[in-house]
Amino acid sequence: MIESPVISVENLVKKFGDFTAVNEISFEIYRGEIFGFLGANGAGKSTTIKILCGIMKPTSGKVVVLGTDVISNPEKVKKQIGYMSQKFSLYHDLTVDENISFFGGIYGIPYKKLSVRKKEILSLVGLEERKKELVLNLPRGMQQRLAFGCALLHEPQILFLDEPTAGVDPVQRRIFWNIIYDLASKGMTFLVTTHLLDEAEYCNRICLISKGKVVANDTPDGLKNLLKEIAILNIECKPARKAFQIIHDMPWVIDASIFGEEIHIACDEKGMEENLDKLKSIFGKNQINILKIEKIEPTLEDVFLHLERKNS
Repeated sequence: MIESPVISVENLVKKFGDFTAVNEISFEIYRGEIFGFLGANGAGKSTTIKILCGIMKPTSGKVVVLGTDVISNPEKVKKQIGYMSQKFSLYHDLTVDENISFFGGIYGIPYKKLSVRKKEILSLVGLEERKKELVLNLPRGMQQRLAFGCALLHEPQILFLDEPTAGVDPVQRRIFWNIIYDLASKGMTFLVTTHLLDEAEYCNRICLISKGKVVANDTPDGLKNLLKEIAILNIECKPARKAFQIIHDMPWVIDASIFGEEIHIACDEKGMEENLDKLKSIFGKNQINILKIEKIEPTLEDVFLHLERKNS
């Protein structure tokens, strides 16, 4: 038996006057999946999520969440999903325990059940020992874990996470993702937006959106394979900015990105050695010191930048 998707988006369009924010995008998400939704600012991510959550109506297209048409019955969908924004509105002058009680009341959770859920949530996010502390005094990472716990109070089947670990240190970020993995293994579905491309590696699948259109939808490894016919070179040199300006104008360079004193070049392997010899000669004439040249495996950042420029 083929499992039905818990989220199905078909030819979704959203226009604001003459501006098309979402341009006929389609994708499906399955139960227990961690689905990454990536794109630059203004790509259409937030607009799409608002439509999926039943907050905004699309111009056209079809959106089905948990078997319900979101456009015709948004209130039913809202009861079955959770949402955590980057700026989740915790009350900093309340304690951890009081925040959970407050949001439990908003969700209409009965007192006895809320008492049980409160203990479960505190254990899940690892804040049992901090429940009497004011949120104001918690580190950013713990605040985000509390916000995450509050979004889970009503036991949603799908959770939308908008930049969930923004401003969180690597240790806290790892704890956060361990919780997500645990819940996903039990059947909860996640749609995650993030600008941290190394973090996107944690997702089962990633949908890249550019200017309102889906440009790729695959596993992290599948996305990297999009560049399998292209060689990715890492050149460490000084001064890197001057080198980048020279590289960027080379006809054999498909794409180039600068990362500090390192430059990633996407190029055709055919004739690569000859072209590199010419590049070294040009660098020498321009007093550019090459520290290292190596062929590397493409990163998600390489893929993302390549597809962004290809569709610009």
